[in-house]
Amino acid sequence: MGIGRPLLPAGFALVALADIDSTNEEAKRRAEQGAPGGTVVWARQQSSGKGRRGRSFVSPPGNCYSSLILRPRLAPAVAAEASFVTAVAVAEAVAALLPAGPRVTCKWPNDVLVDGRKCSGILLESRLGGTAVDWIVIGVGINVQSHPEGLEFPATSLSAAGGAAGVESVLEKYLERLAFWLDRWQAEGFQPVRAAWLLSADGLGRPVRVRLADATLDGVFESLDEQGALVLLGADGSRRRITAGEVFRPA
Repeated sequence: MGIGRPLLPAGFALVALADIDSTNEEAKRRAEQGAPGGTVVWARQQSSGKGRRGRSFVSPPGNCYSSLILRPRLAPAVAAEASFVTAVAVAEAVAALLPAGPRVTCKWPNDVLVDGRKCSGILLESRLGGTAVDWIVIGVGINVQSHPEGLEFPATSLSAAGGAAGVESVLEKYLERLAFWLDRWQAEGFQPVRAAWLLSADGLGRPVRVRLADATLDGVFESLDEQGALVLLGADGSRRRITAGEVFRPA
């Protein structure tokens, strides 16, 4: 069953669905079948939403779930920069849809927070074709009307933070900002994206705890390097590049 169709930027085509297992899974299926870059899969709810590291993503009606297909023909390391492009776009969209007051930040590697609580998550998936990616799927969930409770990292929604926008307006604003930042990334590379991300980086210059697959590290979040790795400054003055992990505030 189809649903209402928000206005999208030029070059984007909307696939609007009432219900789907996962917008990322549907976007990947369509990418494998030849769907062009710019295809946006949007659903009112997901029965099997996906988060990072194979986690399930609670997806009731009232929030914004979408996945965008890109075909950039970039090396995998460069294609991974799309995660930061997306985070900057989501953060700008969320800030524009909230009243003055709540602070919107980007949490490494790919979450967006409102007053320190997660309101959006980003999941990139891709397929390699030779030395470049054949396609990237950018999955984004934005909590609009509701948010899950009892998670290890606290969550919130735009509504809880004082926002009044509907799901369609959220999707439109997010894709507007994403189109802007994708164009700038393509034209100017990662540097302006990195600079914009750092301006709203959560925890920058402060102590953080990083949970890796086999260890937990404490240090100061010093910077984001030119490849998107978190630079962790240890108590002994050593620096470590973190390319995968979960970041928390120390207890």
